[in-house]
Parts: sequence; structure tokens; C-alpha cells
Amino acid sequence: MKVASFLEDIKFNEMKPAVSLLLDTDFSKEIRVVFKKGQTMEDHQAPFAIIVQVIKGSIDFGVEGEVKQMNTGDIISLKPQVVHNLTATEESIVRLSLSKSDTLKRVKNV
Repeated sequence: MKVASFLEDIKFNEMKPAVSLLLDTDFSKEIRVVFKKGQTMEDHQAPFAIIVQVIKGSIDFGVEGEVKQMNTGDIISLKPQVVHNLTATEESIVRLSLSKSDTLKRVKNV
């Protein structure tokens, strides 16, 4: 059994969203992305399907030319290779579920 908290030990990064691995399981990697208001993750894509959930706060989630406002509790899934971006409209904590085959390094480089 592995246990982690998305709401404990929050550390913001002044320059860009703070990315940290919370759980590395047999089938996924659970990543926490912490945004200060106004921080963005520019257009990027994942090689595998992903799930993004807003744990706290609000983000504008851009995908396929459309922007969806996502608030606390909202969740979205994307197929592989779908270009997307995120902009925090307030301080936000986001859960990113990655395939076991994907890498934390890729996310940190966005």
C-alpha cells in the first residue's frame, strides 16, 4: 500500500508550475502540479493517454482550439498526442495521471 496527499507540503515555484511525483504504482504515475495564479504550461502533448483533475483552484484548459474552465473537482481525459495547455486563473493544485510508460522528466520539461 502507498499513501500520498495532494494537499500537504505544497511548494510553489516562482518561475513555472511545480511538478512532483506523489505515487509511482504498478500501472500509473500520479503527479502533482502546483500553479501560482497566471502560471501556464504551454502547448504540449503526451505520448500516452492522460487524466487531469483539479484538486483545488481553477484552470483554463485549452484543447483542440477550445478553452474549458476547470474548477475544483473537475476531471478530464485525453487520448495520446492531443495538444493541450493549462493556465491557472487562481492558485491551483492539479493531479496528472500518467501511463506507467510515460516520464516525469517529460512533464517537468513542459
